[in-house]
Parts: sequence; C-alpha cells; structure tokens
Amino acid sequence: MTAGRADVLGGAFDLALAKAVPGIPDEPGLQFEPKWDGVRGSIAVENERVRISSRSGTDLTRQFPELERAALEQIPGPAVVDGEVVSWSNGRLDFDAVLHRLAAGPALANRLAAAQPVNFVAFDVLAVLGRDVRALRLSDRRRLLEELATGFAPPLQISPATLDRELALQWWEELAPTGVEGIVSKRDQPYRTGRSWFKTKTYTPSDAVVGAVIGPRAEPRQLVLGLYDRTGRLRVAGRTGPLTAAQSAAIATFLHAPAHGHPWPEEVTPRWFGRFARDTGPVRLTLVEPVAVEVSADAARTGIAYRHLVRFVRPRPDTDPLTLRAG
Repeated sequence: MTAGRADVLGGAFDLALAKAVPGIPDEPGLQFEPKWDGVRGSIAVENERVRISSRSGTDLTRQFPELERAALEQIPGPAVVDGEVVSWSNGRLDFDAVLHRLAAGPALANRLAAAQPVNFVAFDVLAVLGRDVRALRLSDRRRLLEELATGFAPPLQISPATLDRELALQWWEELAPTGVEGIVSKRDQPYRTGRSWFKTKTYTPSDAVVGAVIGPRAEPRQLVLGLYDRTGRLRVAGRTGPLTAAQSAAIATFLHAPAHGHPWPEEVTPRWFGRFARDTGPVRLTLVEPVAVEVSADAARTGIAYRHLVRFVRPRPDTDPLTLRAG
C-alpha cells in the first residue's frame, strides 16, 4: 500500500509487532494497551467487500462470518483496521475457540459463529476513507480509530488505551485472571512494521509435575511438565525454557528413574508440545519419577497446556505430585 490513496483489498498488509521487555517501560509519551490473547489480524473494507487477514497474510474471512457481516455494516470503507480476533468463555479469553475456527470450513464456521461468536478488538488503523494513514503519529491514528469506532457494536470493539503508566500497571495485575497476557507499550510515532512496539507479559506462579527432562537426570537442560487428570493419568502440560546451571543443579537432586513404569514415551514429536513448538525433529525424553515444582507462566493456555515456555522457580519436595490436578 503506497502513500496517498490505498488499494485496500489489493493484498495483505505487513503488521507492526512487539518485542518482549522485562517490565513496563517508563518513558514519556508512551501509549499502553492490554495484550489480548487471540489471533492477530487486520480487517479491510472496500466496495462492499471485506477481507480478514492473519498476521502472515492468510485470508481468514470465511472462518469469521460474523466479523465479515459486522465490518460491512459498521466500518465505512475503504478502510483497514489492525487488531486481534478473540473469544470469551466464562469471563476469560478462550484462545482454543479461536484456534478451532482457523481449521473450520464455511458450514462449521457459520455454526460456530452462532454458538460462540468471536470479537475483533481494534487497536490501530492503517487506512481511513481510502487514505493510507500509517505515516501519521500514533496519537493521530488513535483519534481516527476512535472516530471510526463510534459506530462499533459487538462483535467489533476498540481496545482501551491510556497514557497513564500507573493505570497500565493496574491493568497488568488486575486483567491477568481474564486471560489478558500483559501490556503492550507504543511510542507516538508512525506505524512501522517489524518489532516497533514493546510487550510485557504477566507471569504468575503455579505448581506442576516434572514427568521427564531433556538431557541427563544429573544435568537436565529443560523440564517437561505435566498435570494429573481426573482419572489419575499424567498429562503433558508443557516445558520450561533452558535451565541455568544453578537451576539444573537445584532440581537434579530430586530427579530419579521411574519406580514403576511411566505413561510417557521416551521419544516424542514436536507436536507433543503444541503447535508453537520450534523443534525440527524428534525430542528425546529422559523419564523421571514424578516430582512437584513451582514454575512461573504467562496467561496463554491451550486446555491444560502452557502455550509458551515457562520459567522454573524451585523444587517442591513438600508437595505430593498426585495432588496437582488439571482443572
């Protein structure tokens, strides 16, 4: 899309991304927004047509018919809006529901749209009335987005935003139970592709069961985590990031060979750890007698599983692993 009048439906648009930082930045002029746990995408409207695109450019319009209808009714085109497709279930963001839609054909997508409609949370605008506005500063684009959103009604909504860091810190703590992953911080500058924004995730402590490690028991490199289901079977819940030497030594003391067999195999495929695993081939596991640990994890979940790598905090030899249940 070149400067001036935009060919809105001419193709997918490169979207700005965020790089992870350990704390919410403290610098003048930043805008803060909740980090939504959904599928990133854009909605383009032009000539009574809508295209919903993923971050990678895939056309998702058929997967979200309720958003297509709402965009035609509520977004005056030509326009391109940047945001997140999310779903709510029992007061919490439900990433699994959005993920299920991505694999749905048109008939199933229509049934799911009626049974559990998704929402589109808009947080930026790339084009308004056919004009490319990416060269404008964020504060100007936000004003345009707020004007555009005056006609929004569910399933379209505008993301809250603030210039008050203290309020952002409050959101960071209070919104975590709803599945909001953290805070995104943005400078007051033109819309830039690449990692031009900052994201600070909320990590909360939880207990999990170590059922296997990657590497030898005496010097584990990563911990493979699980939780027991209602039948007493140990289910995979994720894994930690790489352990430091001190962390490896701290947990190695409590790692022993399984006493009576083990429900997990000794070699697994990358998909065993979810669709976001980055392994390129089979993963060898060193099975261990289950032991409880404390970890720190962000809000992103798929069922019982952590979608991202978690942080090992400490062993919990005082906790019976069998008491650590899913759900």
